[in-house]
Formats: sequence, structure tokens, C-alpha cells
Amino acid sequence: MFAAVSAMGFLFVSAGAHQSESSKHDDHKKEKASMIKHEYAEVNGVRLHYATTGKGKLIMFVHGFPEFWYEWKNQLAEFGQEYMAVAPDMRGYNLSSKPAEVDQYQVKYMVEDLRALAEKLGHKKFILVAHDWGGAIAWAFALTHPDYVEKLVIINAPHPGVFARELRDNPAQQKASGYMLMFRSPQAEQTLSANNYGLLVNIVLGEGLKTGAFTEEDKKAYIEAWSQPGALTGGLNYYRAARVGPPSGEGDNKEGASFGVNAPSLVVKVPTLVIWGEKDVALLLGNLDGLDKFVPNLTIKRIPDGSHWVIHEKPALVNGYIREFIKSK
Repeated sequence: MFAAVSAMGFLFVSAGAHQSESSKHDDHKKEKASMIKHEYAEVNGVRLHYATTGKGKLIMFVHGFPEFWYEWKNQLAEFGQEYMAVAPDMRGYNLSSKPAEVDQYQVKYMVEDLRALAEKLGHKKFILVAHDWGGAIAWAFALTHPDYVEKLVIINAPHPGVFARELRDNPAQQKASGYMLMFRSPQAEQTLSANNYGLLVNIVLGEGLKTGAFTEEDKKAYIEAWSQPGALTGGLNYYRAARVGPPSGEGDNKEGASFGVNAPSLVVKVPTLVIWGEKDVALLLGNLDGLDKFVPNLTIKRIPDGSHWVIHEKPALVNGYIREFIKSK
């Protein structure tokens, strides 16, 4: 918080005044958070839980692995002031349905989940914002339903065509994606849930707990979401259904590299903003090379000191980039 206060020009504020401003800021955040409502929708054969606030034009936020609607709490508070801001738990996660069959986690089904949810909320045109696996689904959504997407915002999630190339040709990306093979293995649930989800806590929250990007309250919320019956398997089934990952000797890397996206063309025809934390150790910077060939109407915002979890590390900066983009003509 001190860095944020300094950036606003209050470098010489006394410690007591700083605490007062921080307290006011926290109270304001709590007030906004209290306005978030929790609803359920029966769509596309599943029951989706979603968090929502505000009214007007729809802006939908789609989380990745291993997160849930809570990933977007700062964005709901921010954009719910002007829009109907919605963040679903994707199928398999937290409080949403968790189909037992691995095939039910193919990208095409999640695409239709989002389309059906938007229509259930009364919208056939909306702004789509997504991260990680949510980004993979959002790319596929824009490719298959471009008429539904007013603007697309992708945060640290590779375009399927670019990622296919990187997994095929870039040894560094192949190495960085090795964890995907573990996630697809039968041992994944046991490995990730051991010691009260210690490995997941370290991967997602570890650095942020040290810097203040995450709180102990956040940690408790994540562990509770991961502990929902079937939730960890649901999230891992995204990897299994897409067979995504580096070459494994199983002859499946061609399909997996594209996240199972099945579209007649991989050219995205909607205005797109890509925000990228450059310190992402899982999805490397090569995923930005040549992206403009697949996305003609493209804006890229690089965040040099942001990691894969840049949404949590730099919420004000991320929100600013999103706002600037969606307000632009």
C-alpha cells in the first residue's frame, strides 16, 4: 500500500496519516465487495455459480486454473460501477457443476456455457475478459462466436495458433509446459492436494503472500474452493480433455497444443487487448511473437515486472488498461 500511496504523490505522508488512508481504502473495498451478489444459472446442461454486481452492458470475466470467480473480485468492484460485471465459476470449479466425464471438459462445451450464460442474462453482445485457461476458452469463443464479442481482453493466455508453434518449435516453452503432463497424470490430485494444498498455495499465492498481493483471507478462500468435492479434478480435467502440453511421445501434442480449439480459422476478427506479465515462467514471451498475424486488430500491453498472476499483483494497472481499451473507439 505504501508504494501505491507514494505513486499518488503522497511520499512524505506521516505513518499515522498513511494508516488512515489505508484504512479508508480498505473500507471502500469492503463496501464494494459487499455489493457482489451470488447467483446460479442452469445453462448448457450444467449449473453455473456466478458473482455479479452492477447493471447495464455486460462485461464477463473468466478465470483460469486453479482459480475461481474470486480471481476477479477487484475487477467486479471496479467495473460493476458502470457495467453488469459477471464472473462465473467455470464448470468443474468451486460451486458450479462438475461433470464426471473427462470429455465434458472439452473447450467447445465451456464456450457454449459462456454463450448460454450471456443469453440467460439477456445479452447477445458483451465484453469478454479472461486469464489463463479462461483465456484459452475466450480465444475459442471469439473464433466461433465473433458476433457476440464487442471487445476481447486476454491476460497471460496464448492464442492457440501461436501456442501450437511454441510447443512444437521452442524448447524453452516445451520445458516450461512440462507441468501440464503432471496435471494430466492420475497422480495429479494427490500431488496438488497434499499438505492442505501446499503446492497449489505456493504456486498461486506464495509470492503474493510475501508481497501483500494476497492475504491470509485470500488463502483461506482458495483452499475452501479447492476443497469443494470434485473441484480439483474438475480443473485438472481441462488439461486432460484437451490433452494439452509439450510433446509426450503419445502422439497427441498436435491436438493438445491448440487447447482442443476447433475453428475453421484461427484469425480473431474482434478488437483484442492482450495484457502480459513478462515474468510468467509457464507461458513465455514467445507467445507474443507473430500474434498480430492471427489478431489483426490487436493491442498489446506488456507489464515487465508482472508474473502470470499479474491480475493480483497489479490490479489498478490491469484495470486501467482494460478501461482504456473498452472505452476506445
